[in-house]
Amino acid sequence: MDNHSASIGNSALLAAAASEFASLPGHLTDAAVKEFLDRFPLPLIFIALKDGFDVPGLEGSLLSCLERILKTSYGVSLLPQCVIAQLLENSDKDDGVGVQAIVEHGVWPSIVACLADSDESVATAAAEAVKNLAKSTRGLELIFPAKAEVDTLLNEFAMNSSSMVRIRILAIIAALFGISDEAATAVHRSGLLGMFEQELNNTTDMLATLNVLEVLYEIVTTPIAAKFLLTKSMLQRLAATISNSAVDSLLRSRSITISARLLSSDGIYSAVDEFDVKNAVQAIDLDLERLKATDSNEREIALDALSQIGTVMRGAELLLCNTPPTARHAVDAACSRGWRNIQLAGTHALASISGQERGESTQLLNDQAETCLRNLIYTAAENSSKHSPSGLLWSLLQQDPEIRLAAYRLITGLVMRQWCLWEVCAKQEIINLVTNPHSETTKIGMEFRHSCCVAISNALLSSSFKNDPAFSDVSEKLQAAVRRGPYLAKEFVAPKPQVATEERY
Repeated sequence: MDNHSASIGNSALLAAAASEFASLPGHLTDAAVKEFLDRFPLPLIFIALKDGFDVPGLEGSLLSCLERILKTSYGVSLLPQCVIAQLLENSDKDDGVGVQAIVEHGVWPSIVACLADSDESVATAAAEAVKNLAKSTRGLELIFPAKAEVDTLLNEFAMNSSSMVRIRILAIIAALFGISDEAATAVHRSGLLGMFEQELNNTTDMLATLNVLEVLYEIVTTPIAAKFLLTKSMLQRLAATISNSAVDSLLRSRSITISARLLSSDGIYSAVDEFDVKNAVQAIDLDLERLKATDSNEREIALDALSQIGTVMRGAELLLCNTPPTARHAVDAACSRGWRNIQLAGTHALASISGQERGESTQLLNDQAETCLRNLIYTAAENSSKHSPSGLLWSLLQQDPEIRLAAYRLITGLVMRQWCLWEVCAKQEIINLVTNPHSETTKIGMEFRHSCCVAISNALLSSSFKNDPAFSDVSEKLQAAVRRGPYLAKEFVAPKPQVATEERY
């Protein structure tokens, strides 16, 4: 018998069994459904419906059978896993066959309902089904209908569900942002993002708020997130949480990190009122001021936030131009020797603010910001035992490898400024260290040292000091180190003839 004949025979058997099962009297028990599905699993039923074998009564019997199965808790519990399997099988296609089957057989409402199932595995499977649906255009249209005035089934379900279920839906939203820009746009259009702000306003349930912040943190890692999350009310809500000393440190820390990610997007400075942006930065400033005598994890996270904000020019200017300048916290931390973790975070933050990660065209800031940066560093040096910026930089370079790497970043960012270039080139110890190929033993250390050397050399060659006789030796030393490369390159040694006495036997 050929495969086609065998398939028809199996389908005839399935049709007879489905017809008999669909005509069973009374309410079906889970045990009866399980016994039937053990013989004819749901994937087999869906395949039979899709393939459409020419067996009289097959489609009608299967649809009647499915209708009864999906009215039992056992049948519903299996549905998400089955849908996932079917969708994954055709995840690279957008022919809409799977979506059409879901629509025709009324499966979508059941998938959404499973998001609230007390069985975590069922709820997780339903969430995976939604994510897989969103990978196709037809699937997105099913989840988020084109008619903007009509609430989606997901919206209605979220509004009438418990906090736990809403968190599950928010987690799905976060995943959709990572799938495609089209999916993120559909989420935004649906209005579901408003749930984040609603949940953040729930100050009575700390765990729920923390879960929302964790989901928000996942979303803001996607490139398109800022476009849809940069709203006046969102920034205000985050700033309020940061400013509230009564809430748990975990909530403030997560709010700080999320705010920093949003503020590190160039788009925010044109999309949101300047007042609200400054208010968010001011909230971080006040938190750092409150924590300045501690080495707490929250203070370290807040310093990391300054580093993130400083990666964009507008962010760095904001940190330096507000009153008092928020960047002072980074300078104070970098110059302190009390707590290593705080000094490390502060040095990295100051490096980012100075432009180490920005392109050459945006490395230098406006005049007000540049003046503030110079004054902050010189004032900190005068108030320390080092007495000069070069002394501070040399002090950082003499510390453990991690802080030394941060110091390389800081010099790389600052050295484009004439005042810092002079400080660095006039400090022979700094030049000797950055040009010494043996000063670092790790790959990353060698690369950071060499990058710092390149930055100093390039700045010197493009500055008014390039023809200064006082720096001619420094320039030659830097250029030689640049040519040598970052790693432990051996000096070239010309081969010499070996002369030995001939051995005689």
